[in-house]
Amino acid sequence: MRIADFTLERYFARWEFAVRHVLCASDVEPLAMHELLDIADDDSRARWDSLRLGYTESLGLPVLREAIAGLYKAVSPEDVITFAGGEEGVFLAMHALLEPGDHAVVVWPSYQSLHEVARSIGAEVTLVALNPRDWSLDVDAAAAAMRPNTRVIVINFPHSPTGAQISPEQLARLVGIAELHGAWLFSDEVYRYLEHDGPTLPAAADLSERALSLGLMSKSFALAGLRIGWLAVRDAALRARLAALKDYTTICNSAPSEILALAALRARERVLARSRAIVRENLELLDGFFARHQDRFSWVRPRAGTVCFPRYLGGDVDAFCASLVEERGVLLLPASQFGASGDHFRLGYGRRDMPVALEELASFLTR
Repeated sequence: MRIADFTLERYFARWEFAVRHVLCASDVEPLAMHELLDIADDDSRARWDSLRLGYTESLGLPVLREAIAGLYKAVSPEDVITFAGGEEGVFLAMHALLEPGDHAVVVWPSYQSLHEVARSIGAEVTLVALNPRDWSLDVDAAAAAMRPNTRVIVINFPHSPTGAQISPEQLARLVGIAELHGAWLFSDEVYRYLEHDGPTLPAAADLSERALSLGLMSKSFALAGLRIGWLAVRDAALRARLAALKDYTTICNSAPSEILALAALRARERVLARSRAIVRENLELLDGFFARHQDRFSWVRPRAGTVCFPRYLGGDVDAFCASLVEERGVLLLPASQFGASGDHFRLGYGRRDMPVALEELASFLTR
Protein backbone atom coordinates (compact mmCIF):
# COMPACT_ATOMS: atom_id res chain seq x y z
CA MET A 1 0.00 0.00 0.00
CA ARG A 2 1.11 3.57 -0.68
CA ILE A 3 1.80 5.57 2.45
CA ALA A 4 -0.23 8.75 2.86
CA ASP A 5 1.38 12.16 2.70
CA PHE A 6 2.56 13.32 6.13
CA THR A 7 0.15 16.23 6.57
CA LEU A 8 1.89 17.86 9.53
CA GLU A 9 5.36 17.68 8.01
CA ARG A 10 4.12 19.06 4.68
CA TYR A 11 2.62 21.95 6.64
CA PHE A 12 5.94 22.58 8.36
CA ALA A 13 7.80 22.31 5.06
CA ARG A 14 5.66 25.19 3.79
CA TRP A 15 5.95 27.45 6.83
CA GLU A 16 8.60 26.52 9.38
CA PHE A 17 11.52 28.40 7.86
CA ALA A 18 9.45 31.18 6.30
CA VAL A 19 7.99 32.72 9.47
CA ARG A 20 9.34 34.85 12.30
CA HIS A 21 7.98 32.75 15.16
CA VAL A 22 7.20 29.03 15.18
CA LEU A 23 4.77 29.15 18.09
CA CYS A 24 3.88 25.50 17.58
CA ALA A 25 7.44 24.13 17.80
CA SER A 26 7.70 20.89 19.74
CA ASP A 27 11.38 21.06 20.68
CA VAL A 28 13.22 23.03 23.32
CA GLU A 29 15.35 26.01 22.25
CA PRO A 30 18.30 24.30 20.52
CA LEU A 31 21.68 24.32 22.16
CA ALA A 32 24.42 26.16 20.29
CA MET A 33 27.52 24.19 19.40
CA HIS A 34 29.69 26.18 21.81
CA GLU A 35 27.22 25.61 24.66
CA LEU A 36 27.41 21.87 24.19
CA LEU A 37 31.17 21.69 23.76
CA ASP A 38 31.64 23.88 26.83
CA ILE A 39 29.97 21.24 29.02
CA ALA A 40 31.44 18.18 27.29
CA ASP A 41 33.52 15.90 29.50
CA ASP A 42 37.18 15.34 28.64
CA ASP A 43 36.61 12.03 26.87
CA SER A 44 33.78 13.38 24.69
CA ARG A 45 35.85 16.45 23.79
CA ALA A 46 38.85 14.29 22.89
CA ARG A 47 36.64 12.11 20.70
CA TRP A 48 35.31 15.25 19.00
CA ASP A 49 38.76 16.72 18.38
CA SER A 50 40.10 13.47 16.92
CA LEU A 51 36.96 12.49 14.99
CA ARG A 52 37.41 10.76 11.64
CA LEU A 53 34.47 11.22 9.28
CA GLY A 54 33.98 7.63 8.21
CA TYR A 55 31.18 5.13 8.58
CA THR A 56 29.96 4.29 12.08
CA GLU A 57 28.70 1.10 13.71
CA SER A 58 25.20 0.25 12.53
CA LEU A 59 23.72 -0.21 16.00
CA GLY A 60 25.39 2.95 17.25
CA LEU A 61 28.63 3.99 18.89
CA PRO A 62 29.10 1.56 21.84
CA VAL A 63 29.79 4.31 24.40
CA LEU A 64 26.72 6.20 23.14
CA ARG A 65 24.56 3.10 23.62
CA GLU A 66 26.04 2.79 27.10
CA ALA A 67 25.08 6.40 27.89
CA ILE A 68 21.55 5.82 26.57
CA ALA A 69 21.17 2.66 28.64
CA GLY A 70 22.02 4.80 31.67
CA LEU A 71 18.62 6.49 31.24
CA TYR A 72 16.89 3.22 32.12
CA LYS A 73 16.89 0.75 35.02
CA ALA A 74 16.59 -2.65 33.31
CA VAL A 75 18.08 -1.83 29.90
CA SER A 76 21.65 -2.77 28.99
CA PRO A 77 23.72 -1.18 26.20
CA GLU A 78 23.05 -4.30 24.11
CA ASP A 79 19.31 -3.54 24.33
CA VAL A 80 19.74 -0.16 22.59
CA ILE A 81 19.65 0.46 18.83
CA THR A 82 20.22 4.01 17.59
CA PHE A 83 18.53 5.56 14.58
CA ALA A 84 18.58 8.75 12.53
CA GLY A 85 16.04 10.54 14.69
CA GLY A 86 12.85 9.13 16.14
CA GLU A 87 11.05 8.82 12.82
CA GLU A 88 13.30 6.03 11.56
CA GLY A 89 12.71 4.16 14.81
CA VAL A 90 8.93 4.45 14.40
CA PHE A 91 9.03 3.40 10.75
CA LEU A 92 11.23 0.35 11.28
CA ALA A 93 9.50 -0.75 14.49
CA MET A 94 6.13 -0.84 12.75
CA HIS A 95 7.63 -2.87 9.92
CA ALA A 96 9.23 -5.24 12.42
CA LEU A 97 6.04 -5.72 14.43
CA LEU A 98 3.27 -5.73 11.83
CA GLU A 99 2.20 -7.58 8.70
CA PRO A 100 -0.81 -7.13 6.39
CA GLY A 101 -3.97 -8.20 8.20
CA ASP A 102 -2.64 -7.39 11.67
CA HIS A 103 -4.27 -4.88 14.01
CA ALA A 104 -2.85 -1.97 16.01
CA VAL A 105 -4.36 0.09 18.83
CA VAL A 106 -3.09 3.69 18.86
CA VAL A 107 -3.76 6.46 21.37
CA TRP A 108 -5.00 9.56 19.52
CA PRO A 109 -4.47 12.37 18.57
CA SER A 110 -0.92 11.47 17.75
CA TYR A 111 2.03 12.11 15.47
CA GLN A 112 0.86 10.79 12.13
CA SER A 113 3.54 8.15 11.67
CA LEU A 114 2.42 6.40 14.87
CA HIS A 115 -0.69 5.19 13.03
CA GLU A 116 -0.11 5.84 9.33
CA VAL A 117 2.93 3.58 8.92
CA ALA A 118 0.86 0.69 10.28
CA ARG A 119 -1.90 1.41 7.77
CA SER A 120 0.59 1.55 4.91
CA ILE A 121 1.78 -1.95 5.86
CA GLY A 122 -1.78 -3.22 5.53
CA ALA A 123 -2.65 -3.37 9.22
CA GLU A 124 -5.97 -2.12 10.54
CA VAL A 125 -5.74 0.64 13.15
CA THR A 126 -8.13 1.44 15.98
CA LEU A 127 -7.68 4.95 17.40
CA VAL A 128 -8.41 5.37 21.11
CA ALA A 129 -9.13 9.05 21.66
CA LEU A 130 -8.14 10.99 24.76
CA ASN A 131 -11.00 12.74 26.56
CA PRO A 132 -10.91 16.41 25.42
CA ARG A 133 -12.24 17.62 28.78
CA ASP A 134 -8.93 16.83 30.46
CA TRP A 135 -7.03 14.82 27.82
CA SER A 136 -7.17 11.73 30.02
CA LEU A 137 -6.78 8.20 28.67
CA ASP A 138 -9.47 5.58 29.29
CA VAL A 139 -7.35 2.43 29.67
CA ASP A 140 -10.52 0.34 29.64
CA ALA A 141 -11.23 1.66 26.13
CA ALA A 142 -7.77 0.55 25.02
CA ALA A 143 -8.40 -2.88 26.52
CA ALA A 144 -11.78 -3.11 24.79
CA ALA A 145 -10.15 -2.32 21.43
CA MET A 146 -7.92 -5.39 21.56
CA ARG A 147 -8.56 -8.20 19.08
CA PRO A 148 -7.10 -11.66 18.51
CA ASN A 149 -4.90 -10.20 15.75
CA THR A 150 -3.75 -7.11 17.70
CA ARG A 151 0.03 -7.01 17.52
CA VAL A 152 0.88 -3.63 19.03
CA ILE A 153 -0.48 -0.93 21.33
CA VAL A 154 1.03 2.49 20.57
CA ILE A 155 1.18 5.18 23.24
CA ASN A 156 2.87 8.59 23.52
CA PHE A 157 3.33 9.96 27.04
CA PRO A 158 4.14 12.69 27.87
CA HIS A 159 1.66 13.29 25.11
CA SER A 160 1.88 15.37 21.97
CA PRO A 161 -0.03 17.48 21.10
CA THR A 162 -1.98 17.79 24.36
CA GLY A 163 0.68 17.71 27.08
CA ALA A 164 -1.24 14.96 28.89
CA GLN A 165 0.38 12.39 31.15
CA ILE A 166 -0.76 9.03 32.48
CA SER A 167 -0.03 7.54 35.89
CA PRO A 168 2.43 4.73 36.59
CA GLU A 169 -0.58 2.55 37.42
CA GLN A 170 -2.12 3.21 34.00
CA LEU A 171 1.16 2.43 32.29
CA ALA A 172 1.44 -0.82 34.22
CA ARG A 173 -2.09 -1.74 33.11
CA LEU A 174 -1.21 -1.07 29.47
CA VAL A 175 1.86 -3.27 29.82
CA GLY A 176 -0.33 -6.00 31.31
CA ILE A 177 -2.88 -5.71 28.49
CA ALA A 178 -0.17 -6.11 25.88
CA GLU A 179 1.34 -9.11 27.67
CA LEU A 180 -2.07 -10.74 28.15
CA HIS A 181 -2.78 -10.56 24.42
CA GLY A 182 0.71 -11.51 23.28
CA ALA A 183 1.06 -8.02 21.76
CA TRP A 184 3.80 -5.40 22.03
CA LEU A 185 3.63 -2.01 23.71
CA PHE A 186 5.33 0.69 21.65
CA SER A 187 5.93 3.65 23.95
CA ASP A 188 6.92 6.98 22.41
CA GLU A 189 8.73 8.68 25.31
CA VAL A 190 10.45 11.54 23.51
CA TYR A 191 9.26 14.20 26.02
CA ARG A 192 10.40 12.21 29.05
CA TYR A 193 12.09 14.28 31.78
CA LEU A 194 9.93 17.35 31.08
CA GLU A 195 7.25 16.64 33.66
CA HIS A 196 5.59 19.68 35.31
CA ASP A 197 3.50 18.32 38.15
CA GLY A 198 4.60 14.79 38.89
CA PRO A 199 7.44 12.29 38.80
CA THR A 200 8.99 10.90 35.65
CA LEU A 201 6.94 8.01 34.32
CA PRO A 202 8.80 4.67 34.29
CA ALA A 203 10.13 3.70 30.88
CA ALA A 204 8.01 0.98 29.30
CA ALA A 205 11.11 -1.01 28.35
CA ASP A 206 12.03 -1.20 32.03
CA LEU A 207 8.69 -2.83 32.82
CA SER A 208 8.50 -5.58 30.23
CA GLU A 209 10.37 -7.43 27.50
CA ARG A 210 7.21 -6.94 25.42
CA ALA A 211 7.69 -3.17 25.44
CA LEU A 212 9.76 -0.82 23.28
CA SER A 213 10.77 2.66 24.48
CA LEU A 214 11.44 5.35 21.87
CA GLY A 215 13.78 8.20 22.83
CA LEU A 216 15.68 10.90 21.00
CA MET A 217 17.86 13.96 21.44
CA SER A 218 15.42 16.39 19.80
CA LYS A 219 12.95 17.35 22.54
CA SER A 220 14.08 17.24 26.17
CA PHE A 221 17.76 17.36 25.21
CA ALA A 222 17.32 20.33 22.82
CA LEU A 223 19.42 18.84 20.01
CA ALA A 224 17.01 18.19 17.15
CA GLY A 225 19.66 18.92 14.55
CA LEU A 226 21.71 15.90 15.57
CA ARG A 227 19.04 13.50 14.25
CA ILE A 228 19.84 10.89 16.88
CA GLY A 229 17.11 8.65 18.26
CA TRP A 230 16.94 5.16 19.71
CA LEU A 231 14.81 2.23 20.71
CA ALA A 232 15.32 0.38 23.98
CA VAL A 233 14.27 -3.22 23.27
CA ARG A 234 14.98 -6.11 25.62
CA ASP A 235 13.78 -8.85 23.25
CA ALA A 236 16.80 -10.17 21.31
CA ALA A 237 14.83 -11.48 18.32
CA LEU A 238 13.07 -8.16 17.83
CA ARG A 239 16.37 -6.27 18.10
CA ALA A 240 17.84 -8.49 15.41
CA ARG A 241 14.87 -7.77 13.14
CA LEU A 242 15.23 -4.01 13.70
CA ALA A 243 18.96 -4.18 12.97
CA ALA A 244 18.32 -6.06 9.72
CA LEU A 245 15.72 -3.52 8.62
CA LYS A 246 18.05 -0.62 9.36
CA ASP A 247 20.39 -2.03 6.69
CA TYR A 248 17.80 -0.85 4.16
CA THR A 249 17.44 2.70 5.50
CA THR A 250 20.28 4.73 7.02
CA ILE A 251 22.64 1.79 7.72
CA CYS A 252 24.49 3.91 10.31
CA ASN A 253 24.37 7.29 12.01
CA SER A 254 26.30 10.50 11.47
CA ALA A 255 29.68 10.28 13.22
CA PRO A 256 29.68 13.91 14.48
CA SER A 257 26.12 13.55 15.75
CA GLU A 258 26.99 10.49 17.80
CA ILE A 259 29.84 12.25 19.60
CA LEU A 260 27.74 15.35 20.30
CA ALA A 261 24.87 13.20 21.57
CA LEU A 262 27.32 11.39 23.84
CA ALA A 263 28.54 14.71 25.26
CA ALA A 264 24.98 15.86 25.96
CA LEU A 265 23.95 12.62 27.65
CA ARG A 266 27.02 12.63 29.86
CA ALA A 267 26.08 16.19 30.89
CA ARG A 268 22.37 15.41 30.95
CA GLU A 269 21.59 17.00 34.30
CA ARG A 270 22.84 20.37 33.06
CA VAL A 271 21.14 19.96 29.68
CA LEU A 272 17.83 18.97 31.25
CA ALA A 273 18.03 21.76 33.85
CA ARG A 274 18.34 24.27 31.01
CA SER A 275 15.37 22.76 29.16
CA ARG A 276 13.20 22.68 32.27
CA ALA A 277 13.98 26.31 33.10
CA ILE A 278 12.92 27.49 29.63
CA VAL A 279 9.73 25.43 29.72
CA ARG A 280 8.85 26.49 33.27
CA GLU A 281 9.20 30.22 32.52
CA ASN A 282 7.19 29.95 29.31
CA LEU A 283 4.44 27.92 30.95
CA GLU A 284 3.99 30.64 33.57
CA LEU A 285 3.56 33.16 30.75
CA LEU A 286 0.93 30.93 29.15
CA ASP A 287 -0.99 30.80 32.43
CA GLY A 288 -1.33 34.55 32.33
CA PHE A 289 -2.05 34.70 28.60
CA PHE A 290 -4.93 32.25 28.71
CA ALA A 291 -6.32 33.86 31.88
CA ARG A 292 -6.46 37.20 30.03
CA HIS A 293 -8.06 35.71 26.92
CA GLN A 294 -10.70 33.36 28.29
CA ASP A 295 -13.19 34.81 25.83
CA ARG A 296 -11.07 33.58 22.92
CA PHE A 297 -9.49 30.35 24.16
CA SER A 298 -9.98 27.46 26.54
CA TRP A 299 -7.17 25.14 27.50
CA VAL A 300 -6.19 22.20 29.63
CA ARG A 301 -2.91 23.09 31.27
CA PRO A 302 -0.29 20.56 30.13
CA ARG A 303 1.21 18.22 32.69
CA ALA A 304 4.41 17.45 30.81
CA GLY A 305 6.32 18.12 27.61
CA THR A 306 6.64 21.25 25.49
CA VAL A 307 3.26 21.45 23.73
CA CYS A 308 -0.38 21.99 24.59
CA PHE A 309 -3.63 21.81 22.63
CA PRO A 310 -5.85 24.84 23.39
CA ARG A 311 -9.21 25.42 21.76
CA TYR A 312 -10.01 28.54 19.76
CA LEU A 313 -13.49 29.81 20.65
CA GLY A 314 -13.81 32.32 17.84
CA GLY A 315 -14.87 30.05 15.00
CA ASP A 316 -12.80 28.44 12.26
CA VAL A 317 -9.38 27.63 13.73
CA ASP A 318 -7.85 26.92 10.31
CA ALA A 319 -8.83 30.39 9.09
CA PHE A 320 -7.58 31.91 12.35
CA CYS A 321 -4.18 30.23 12.04
CA ALA A 322 -3.92 31.14 8.35
CA SER A 323 -4.60 34.82 9.06
CA LEU A 324 -2.15 34.85 11.96
CA VAL A 325 0.75 33.44 9.95
CA GLU A 326 0.03 35.61 6.90
CA GLU A 327 -0.35 38.86 8.83
CA ARG A 328 2.04 38.40 11.76
CA GLY A 329 4.42 35.63 10.75
CA VAL A 330 3.43 33.55 13.80
CA LEU A 331 2.83 29.86 13.14
CA LEU A 332 0.31 27.72 15.04
CA LEU A 333 -0.69 24.18 14.12
CA PRO A 334 -4.45 23.61 13.74
CA ALA A 335 -6.03 20.31 14.70
CA SER A 336 -6.72 19.52 11.06
CA GLN A 337 -3.00 18.84 10.60
CA PHE A 338 -3.46 15.90 12.98
CA GLY A 339 -6.54 14.71 11.12
CA ALA A 340 -8.63 15.90 14.05
CA SER A 341 -11.91 17.79 13.97
CA GLY A 342 -12.74 20.70 16.22
CA ASP A 343 -11.06 24.01 16.87
CA HIS A 344 -7.97 22.96 18.81
CA PHE A 345 -4.45 23.93 17.83
CA ARG A 346 -0.97 22.98 18.95
CA LEU A 347 1.06 25.62 20.75
CA GLY A 348 4.68 25.01 21.74
CA TYR A 349 6.35 26.62 24.75
CA GLY A 350 9.92 25.36 24.50
CA ARG A 351 11.44 28.22 22.48
CA ARG A 352 12.96 31.39 23.94
CA ASP A 353 11.11 33.63 21.48
CA MET A 354 7.72 32.53 22.84
CA PRO A 355 7.19 35.75 24.87
CA VAL A 356 7.58 37.88 21.73
CA ALA A 357 5.40 35.49 19.74
CA LEU A 358 2.69 35.74 22.41
CA GLU A 359 2.80 39.52 22.18
CA GLU A 360 2.26 39.26 18.43
CA LEU A 361 -0.64 36.89 19.00
CA ALA A 362 -2.20 39.22 21.59
CA SER A 363 -1.85 42.16 19.22
CA PHE A 364 -3.47 40.15 16.45
CA LEU A 365 -6.38 39.30 18.75
CA THR A 366 -6.87 42.99 19.56
CA ARG A 367 -7.07 43.82 15.90
